[in-house]
Amino acid sequence: MRTVTFLILSILMTCAGEARVLRIGSGGYADLQAAAADALPGDTILFLSGTHQGGAYVENLQGRADAWIIIMGEADALISGGTNAFQLTDPAYLHIRHLTFDDQTGNGVNIDDGGSYDTPAHHLLIEDCTWRGIDATGNNDMLKLSGVDSFAVRGCRFIDGSPGGSMVDMVGCHDGIFEGNHFENAGSNCIQAKGGTRYIRIERNAFQNGGERSINIGGSTGLPYFRPVNANYEASDILVAANVFTGSVAPIAYVGAVNCAVVQNTIYLPEKWAVRILQESTDARFLPCGNNTFLNNIVMVDNRAAGPTFNIGPNTAPETFLFRNNLWFNIESAAWGGPNLPVMEVGGIIGSDPRLRAPALTGGDFSLLENSPAIGAGTPVAAPLKDFTGKQFNVPPSIGAFEYQSGTGVAEDPAAAGFSLEVYPNPARSAVTLRVLSRQAAGATLRIFDAAAREILRRDCRLEAGLNIVEWNGRNGSGEKVRGVFFLQITTASGWRGTRVILGQAR
Repeated sequence: MRTVTFLILSILMTCAGEARVLRIGSGGYADLQAAAADALPGDTILFLSGTHQGGAYVENLQGRADAWIIIMGEADALISGGTNAFQLTDPAYLHIRHLTFDDQTGNGVNIDDGGSYDTPAHHLLIEDCTWRGIDATGNNDMLKLSGVDSFAVRGCRFIDGSPGGSMVDMVGCHDGIFEGNHFENAGSNCIQAKGGTRYIRIERNAFQNGGERSINIGGSTGLPYFRPVNANYEASDILVAANVFTGSVAPIAYVGAVNCAVVQNTIYLPEKWAVRILQESTDARFLPCGNNTFLNNIVMVDNRAAGPTFNIGPNTAPETFLFRNNLWFNIESAAWGGPNLPVMEVGGIIGSDPRLRAPALTGGDFSLLENSPAIGAGTPVAAPLKDFTGKQFNVPPSIGAFEYQSGTGVAEDPAAAGFSLEVYPNPARSAVTLRVLSRQAAGATLRIFDAAAREILRRDCRLEAGLNIVEWNGRNGSGEKVRGVFFLQITTASGWRGTRVILGQAR
């Protein structure tokens, strides 16, 4: 799984003499459509305080890499009503922030590629926005993204979704990140990623009463709407990490998903199941839902989701899943034997109270108390680097969305391992060099794991006393070039050392 990066800072690099503020409201433009018709790269379109009627449709609103267009609101700027608050077709280099949306009858905000699948909408940043209700009860979404690449949604709030819709629905989207958002009282889903969606990171978000499936990794999409058109999966390479889930019928659903990872999350009292494994797209071209990962998660259930904890549907490949170092606890039954996992788990903890600080309070505090069995009990992973609060995870990490906050968490001990490890360059474009300084000669094993904690390369080597140089050419065990975030580990008889490394993107 690769990293998702693009230059957000470039939105601030417009020359002050060229940038203009186009105001919508009293004394200014009538609506977004009118302002957008005059907007140039580097301009700011500003909704003045007050309520604005929704319903604008705008095509080809495009900034440049060095001059983004900003759509923003003053304090209390509200876009209310309309089929959509606005629909943007083929936008690029666009920053949307500090706006509130409510009472739309279709989708809240709709952003798409205009059906031109080979020319996606791209380079979008949405932050500090609020969706607070939608005047619809069917398959209506608060934020609808179709054919959008290279985007980020940060610091937004989604409250009271349509009973039949998603708070965020992605169809054929790529290279995106959802970070630091709050989702509350969803209908069907908080976030859905389907129709060939790939390379999405969902990190450090809070999901409260997330509907039928808080995160639907995959779904069911009509064949003409896939991007790319020949995708043989609904979702691939999705990372769900360091999030907190409370409630929901099923917080996590893998649906026609492949190569996806759910890592370092805290799941608290799901209503029926903790996880679903399903296949809704059954055309012969589709891979069965499989080769997915679930590791380093805390899952606290009561008897509602204790048997079964997993719902596994037909036409799936649950035997190909990897489960590792999860902590499972039933708050109502000390005799609970654990979840109905489809395969044996390595390093799992069953029946031990994770000792969360105050999960039952409104808003919940899911951080770890002293002596929690989750502290330092995770397996090292390539991603995420930071926990729910932004604190760096230790190596090995604690289980769940929170690293232990005492400042004395478990970490590697270079002296005990008998050698030190440095990697450079990091990030790297295609290859890295490992500098290993060893106190004595020893046999060693280099292991490299991807963001889903799958081992992609294992190599035995010999360390001599002193400085050793080990090269990695950025290829897996099959000789294929790889990109993304990886965890490199060198192990000897006396211990191990590990570090994360980022290799450049590839499209």
